[in-house]
Amino acid sequence: MKATYHKYNLEFKRPSGTSRGVMTTKETWFIVIEQNGKTGVGECGILRGLSIDDRPNYETTLKWTCDNIHLGLNILLDKLIEFPSIQFGLETAFKSLESTNQFELFPSDFTKGQDAIPINGLVWMGSEEFMRTQIKEKIEAGFDCIKLKIGAIEFQTELNILKSIRKEFSVNDIELRVDANGAFLPNNALEKLKRLSEYQLHSIEQPIKPKQFEVMAQLCQETPLPIALDEELIGIFKKEEKQNVLQTIKPQYIILKPSLVGGFEGSQQWIDFAENLNIDWWITSALESNVGLNAISQWTYTLKSKMPQGLGTGSLYTNNFSSPLTVKNGTLQYNLKQPWKFNL
Repeated sequence: MKATYHKYNLEFKRPSGTSRGVMTTKETWFIVIEQNGKTGVGECGILRGLSIDDRPNYETTLKWTCDNIHLGLNILLDKLIEFPSIQFGLETAFKSLESTNQFELFPSDFTKGQDAIPINGLVWMGSEEFMRTQIKEKIEAGFDCIKLKIGAIEFQTELNILKSIRKEFSVNDIELRVDANGAFLPNNALEKLKRLSEYQLHSIEQPIKPKQFEVMAQLCQETPLPIALDEELIGIFKKEEKQNVLQTIKPQYIILKPSLVGGFEGSQQWIDFAENLNIDWWITSALESNVGLNAISQWTYTLKSKMPQGLGTGSLYTNNFSSPLTVKNGTLQYNLKQPWKFNL
């Protein structure tokens, strides 16, 4: 068995904004494993500035991983606990190597093209006109769940956008989620949540910056609007720490990005703890290419969640890899007439 790693830069079709800044490119890495004439591929989807493994020794660690691939998946996962994106890439690469079809990792009705995954339409930050244009596009494309990135433009303008949506579409027509990416301050977060709640939103992701456990716990207790933890989960490796965070904060939801929280195994730990505390959850991608998105989507389908997932990011890039993944009528589908074209 041998393994190699490869860097790849994804190019956004148009600049994509969050409260952390505007992205035009997205760096990603691939691990390729070869054994007995078979090849497995996995994506290490690091997000610079957000991933806990955004460190100077990232590439060095990838090289070490490939040089020690003979240790096997379980040992490597233990040794790479502080590199969740590499854990995810390894899990996927080994699964790919073992599969009859390199990219069919979790065979199901989804991969047979017989069922679909409901997803939210993602609206990026930008000018009011740009955000309104995106909202119109998502509604026309058949989405009944829309997620808006907020926190970068004037708050009243964001409220006006939500108000205009609700004037035209009731809560029964369109489910609205917002994601603040930690943009609110502790001293004004609750007031902003109260104002947002007037528009019958499903939830808000990460209203304040992570690691303010007491403040977040109080917000989750007093909020009129369900809160979903996202960045809060990053960098927590041990099982007991995961359980403690959820027991302390008691959020209404958690959101899991496998590339950021330890792959499938790390995500499943969070799910198990959340369900024991009656906390609901959903899965989202972390701007991976279609290789990573494919793995996350297939795994997500096996979890049988009824909620719209955050898996509609495959069309963001000009140089993504062609795949069967297709967004249609607010769902992610597997179109077997669209073959894979994966070339590094």
